[in-house]
Amino acid sequence: MTPIVSQVKRSLFIRLILIFGLTVVLIFAIIYISLQQLNQINNNQIVEIPDFFVGNIESIIDDIGAPPDLERAALLAQDLDWTIRIQHPDMEWRSDNDYRLAVELSEYAETLSVDAEIRSWNNENIIVVNRDGYQFFMHQRFLDSTDFNYVVLYFGLAIAAIVLFLNYFMVNRLLDPVRMLKEGAERIQKGDLSYRVVTDRQDELGELTSSVNHMADSLQSMLEAKRQLLLAISHELRTPITRAKLQLEFMDDGSIKDNLNDDIREIDLLISDLLEAERLNNEHSVLVEESVELSTFVESVVSSFVSNESRIDFLGLETDELVTIDKLRIRLLVTNLLNNAIRHGKGNPVLVRLGFQNETGSIEIIDQGEGIGKEHLANITEPFYRADSARQRNTGGFGLGLYLCRLISEAHGGKIEIDSESNKGTHITVSIPRHPPDSKRAA
Repeated sequence: MTPIVSQVKRSLFIRLILIFGLTVVLIFAIIYISLQQLNQINNNQIVEIPDFFVGNIESIIDDIGAPPDLERAALLAQDLDWTIRIQHPDMEWRSDNDYRLAVELSEYAETLSVDAEIRSWNNENIIVVNRDGYQFFMHQRFLDSTDFNYVVLYFGLAIAAIVLFLNYFMVNRLLDPVRMLKEGAERIQKGDLSYRVVTDRQDELGELTSSVNHMADSLQSMLEAKRQLLLAISHELRTPITRAKLQLEFMDDGSIKDNLNDDIREIDLLISDLLEAERLNNEHSVLVEESVELSTFVESVVSSFVSNESRIDFLGLETDELVTIDKLRIRLLVTNLLNNAIRHGKGNPVLVRLGFQNETGSIEIIDQGEGIGKEHLANITEPFYRADSARQRNTGGFGLGLYLCRLISEAHGGKIEIDSESNKGTHITVSIPRHPPDSKRAA
């Protein structure tokens, strides 16, 4: 590979300059050639008088006669494809409406016979014959070049369009990695850190693609390291918590024991949520599937939920629908959402409403409590995010509940939607397809 070719292959800027430069050259060449063709058509429109007519002019005039036979003159003009004009003090006749030549102003050029000569006007020859008081003017009929001009114009436009299309095709081909990078960035942004942009380009876009892939590798490595560390810590904490629970059993009953029990229970719950979240966040997580009647199952979860703080109203399906779900995880999802609704519902009734449409079930939990500010809705399902950073454990938890609910719904192929407004309550809708995606099913 020569150094020039190698340099062009490695530089997107040079290739763009070459493409646009070639386009400009081709467009100008097309314009020049088209103008040349138009000019040639116009120049060749009028040709010199053939020798046949010059040598036989006397016979032609004799055929017309003097006084002239106009019908005969018209037929001759048509057969010869010439324009014939006849002037006389008492008449004036012409075979067609060609007025482009001022025959009266033509200048003498050559004598043909006693009564015939060639004159010239505007670089075109005219045969003039004077006989018996009649003056005959004969010249080539005007050739209409409009059709030729249109052909040249359309042909030039077609070639220019093809050049521009090829230009677009080449530029579009050069920018293919940009579209692949956009797709890759979107997939990585959605959490698919295993996706890599494949390209064999060696120019600037190829280098950018490699940088994005390296960035994804680094992100995946860091997140995997974080996940492994979190899982290791969570597992390691189980042992001291178990020992602490055992030691508490030997303590005398009292407020200190109760407070320690509450603290250990919260830590145990936090560890359980962390472990469950990491399991669900793994793309290879498997659901323990069971076919259940949606309305009956959710009603059993609601009815077993005991709350002294708020009333829970349940509105099920008129006709129950079978769905395939992981019962334990959906129970955890509904329980978390009910806990949140009661904790922040200000003692108002909580409504649980079910729906089913287009092979997808929906679980709606609606409270009339303190609500969530609009500015927090985009991040409220992220781990450890709390709308009120000053919340304590008994009022706001650790910020894992809605995150875990989102992971459970997504593991089933569904989604969670939150509509809320401060001091007006919160409306949460969980969508669950009739069957989870294949990638989440047990083999």
